[in-house]
Amino acid sequence: MAEPTPRRNEPRLRPAPLLFEPAEAAGDPEHFFDLESIDDPRALLARATELTQAFRAAADRAVEFQAIAAAQLADPRRFDRLTTADIAEQAEWTEDYAKKMVEFGRDLMRGADGRGPDPV
Repeated sequence: MAEPTPRRNEPRLRPAPLLFEPAEAAGDPEHFFDLESIDDPRALLARATELTQAFRAAADRAVEFQAIAAAQLADPRRFDRLTTADIAEQAEWTEDYAKKMVEFGRDLMRGADGRGPDPV
């Protein structure tokens, strides 16, 4: 799994919206966000690029939420706190990666509650 990459000084981009596909379209393995129906290569490149950026932004945001959850679970003030080994096992990470994610999450939370720089 890739290391978390906080982008503290970059503005968060608003990617193209990910539109949910109808159930019948999602069941077709050849169907992917209606890209197969775009004939113009310029339009196909533009829409595929929008989707790529949207998926990357979604993945980056999900990693931030993972980090925050890991930090909260490892919080020594919690009576039910988890060790980094427990967090690693639950998230299917290595223990070293879990430690980094806990620290990343703590940094994000410090920025989110006004005690530090903005995490985004």
